[in-house]
Amino acid sequence: MAEQNTTGNPEQGAHGGAQGAGPGYDPQKIEAKWQKRWADARVFESEVDPSKPKYYVLEMLPYPSGTLHMGHMRNYTIGDVVARVKRMRGFNVLHPMGWDAFGLPAENAAIQNNTHPRTWTNKNIAEFQRVLRRFGFSYDWRREISTCEPEYYRWNQWFFLCMLERGLAYRKKSRVNWCPKCCTVLANEQVINGGYCWRHEDTLVESREIEQWFLKTTAYADQLLDDLKQLEGGWPERVILMQRNWIGKSQGARVKFAVADVAGAEPIEVFTTRIDTIYGATAVILAPAHPLVSKLLDGSPVRGEAEPKLAKMGQASVKTEDLATMEKEGFFTGRYAVNPFSGGKIPIWVGNFVLMEYGTGAIMAVPAHDERDLEFCRKYGLPVRVVVEPKEVESSKSKVKGEKKVAGAARSGQEVADEAFTDYGISVNSGPYSGMESETAIAKMTAFAEQKGFGRAETIFRLKDWGISRQRYWGTPIPVVYCAKDGIVAVPDSDLPVILPNDVKLTGEGGSPLAATPEFVNTTCPKCGGPARRETDTMDTFVDSSWYFYRYCDPHNDKAPYDSAKAAYWFPIDQYIGGITHAILHLLYSRFWCKVMRDLGLITHNEPAARLFTQGMVQKGGVAMSKSRGNVVGAEEMAQKYGADTGRLYTLFAAPPEKDLEWSEESIEGSWRFLNRVYRLVDRHSAALRGVKAGVGKIEAPPSKTEGGAPGAAKERTLLRKTHQILRRVTQDFETRWHFNSAIALIMELTNEIYGQEPLEEGVRPEIRKEVLELLTLMLAPMTPHLAEELWEMLGHKEGQWTVAWPSFSEELARDDEVEVVVQISGRVRGKLKVPAGTGEEEIVKRAQAEPGIEHHLSGKRIVKRIFVPDKLVNLVVA
Repeated sequence: MAEQNTTGNPEQGAHGGAQGAGPGYDPQKIEAKWQKRWADARVFESEVDPSKPKYYVLEMLPYPSGTLHMGHMRNYTIGDVVARVKRMRGFNVLHPMGWDAFGLPAENAAIQNNTHPRTWTNKNIAEFQRVLRRFGFSYDWRREISTCEPEYYRWNQWFFLCMLERGLAYRKKSRVNWCPKCCTVLANEQVINGGYCWRHEDTLVESREIEQWFLKTTAYADQLLDDLKQLEGGWPERVILMQRNWIGKSQGARVKFAVADVAGAEPIEVFTTRIDTIYGATAVILAPAHPLVSKLLDGSPVRGEAEPKLAKMGQASVKTEDLATMEKEGFFTGRYAVNPFSGGKIPIWVGNFVLMEYGTGAIMAVPAHDERDLEFCRKYGLPVRVVVEPKEVESSKSKVKGEKKVAGAARSGQEVADEAFTDYGISVNSGPYSGMESETAIAKMTAFAEQKGFGRAETIFRLKDWGISRQRYWGTPIPVVYCAKDGIVAVPDSDLPVILPNDVKLTGEGGSPLAATPEFVNTTCPKCGGPARRETDTMDTFVDSSWYFYRYCDPHNDKAPYDSAKAAYWFPIDQYIGGITHAILHLLYSRFWCKVMRDLGLITHNEPAARLFTQGMVQKGGVAMSKSRGNVVGAEEMAQKYGADTGRLYTLFAAPPEKDLEWSEESIEGSWRFLNRVYRLVDRHSAALRGVKAGVGKIEAPPSKTEGGAPGAAKERTLLRKTHQILRRVTQDFETRWHFNSAIALIMELTNEIYGQEPLEEGVRPEIRKEVLELLTLMLAPMTPHLAEELWEMLGHKEGQWTVAWPSFSEELARDDEVEVVVQISGRVRGKLKVPAGTGEEEIVKRAQAEPGIEHHLSGKRIVKRIFVPDKLVNLVVA
């Protein structure tokens, strides 16, 4: 009798209480056994081997904070399946792991727990490593790195000095988000609830201008944009689009507006992609931080009322992503600018939605043709002047009365629009350029501005240089000193690393802890030997993660960041795996770093990762698992209750890897029950099969009954056919589509088929039974490696499964005895035929012509063409 698809209590099984023959499936015992064997045999260690094809698969390194939950495990399980399949396919696989160990959370935790950040971090690392080992991930642990160790961050400092020498690292004043309580710069993401510090939610974040260190990412803007073409087909289109938009290349013109009636005032420069709309400019609007603002207010009749408004704007922290939805505020400076084309005067305003960091820090407001400008100008009663209308004017005019008016829909410059017309069209009310199409007007007006000396064509990027200064302790020290005589002096290579002092006082307030540590600050100038002061800012932790994957190639090198020959063998990364949340910063910075290293002569390739996969999130209660939300399912808890293999299987089976997964306790119990079924199946037959010599790939199809086969031949053919059909489809799912969930469903289908043919002892030869069970365990091996190894051993194999190649399916064995062939007449389906597999074209056509439901469609007609797809379709084209 075939066994029912049920098991007992999962917690019983986890302690050896599974049903069936033998002692039962005991994942705790089995998993510990095979993890030790893998470690003893050094199975997952890899070295450069030019005789084998390489495959570098990598999951983004984790920040060791809190505890690992099943959301993390999904990411690592996906990578591990890929690594294991590639090993079985004969690749030399590099699959490392390390720790993104610097960062503010460790510093905050140290303050809260009265411990050192290093102690807190290393404790978490030890726990993370233990759990990852518990899940059997096939990492080469010899290559483990931790970014907070001097042997790693020394090379952060070395790279910084290389960039400093080449002008790619520099220091300047920049406006930043500043928490007056933390006394540190905050990223935009750390400004919450409309302008408050994420750590001190009662403290309003200020906008301040301070000296900071920058890396010149803009020097590579064109390359970062152009090289996205190399990633097409390997990276998700969504990520490529996000990076392209972030880099934000814009071609336009820089135009100067003279300031009227202010002696010696410098002209205001604006960048515009639509110089053809300049006749419709009704104001010039400056960013609050624009250097001309104070000069314009000096002596202005509105100075008294404007300065408090300016001070309020200056304190506010504005995020770029909020510009479209924020309340737009501004004030008139009492001054006017001169439109260089029309000669007319337009008022100069200051607006909170104009940022100094973008473009020139000034815009020309053209409300009829820009939604943001229209919103601002309507609020403050500034005129709206139409200067571009749609090419199809009449179709715009014929709109039903009462609909919203579109700017440009009428030639009257006094028309007040409800919404801006932002497309290209025909210039109107634009002097000599009226009547021109927008593209023509742009070219001619740009040329005129260049000829007259008040403008020029220009390309700008949304991408800005990377500010890496952080006023915190737990990060890489920036390796420069300040000398009264020699200014900024680089620390010599021979003095690297500049090591973080251990004895620091951490309070979370009052500025950088390093600045309050005299033993660190006070030093000697490497150039003149006089007294000097160390830089007390530390580097943004994105520096650590921008090149870490190269260090994995050569993690213990103390002479260079890595050996270039080793990097040349392993790179680019064949498969990088991580969340979509890293689409911009980490992935963009790592691409920048790669290009810098290329120009330093360390590597020759342009991009670090050939393929990128962004996995879906694991959710519980409809939101992503997070400690702060209190909805995490601990990885250790799952491993203790069900075993690591069950956790791995569930995260792969519950949803396609690119989709979000909603956690279900009931579903994970289903995965547990399935593994118990497989264990019992193999356990039931293992004793009789251990000594059987035939194995994977050695079985030929038994003859059918009509061919003189034995009575059990049909049962054997059914089992072999199903097994090789499933193997073929699982191979495709692993190799081409990453449909791990459908692969598991197929393996479950095969398991049900085997149970359905029980008792196998009746009519199925031992070598065929062994073939079928061996293939079942090999298909499970990448996903549930511990159980698969145990089953392999139970079937009589002394060598570990890790020595076995991925099996090849047999087309002959996978072929159905009987197939259904679709019959079409001139492309329309008219019937279906059941025929023996491999039936030839002539026989198929003969049967189709004799089939009653098809015959009348051919009556009186002549077949002019036949299209035949073996075992699939025949199409008879008639006339």
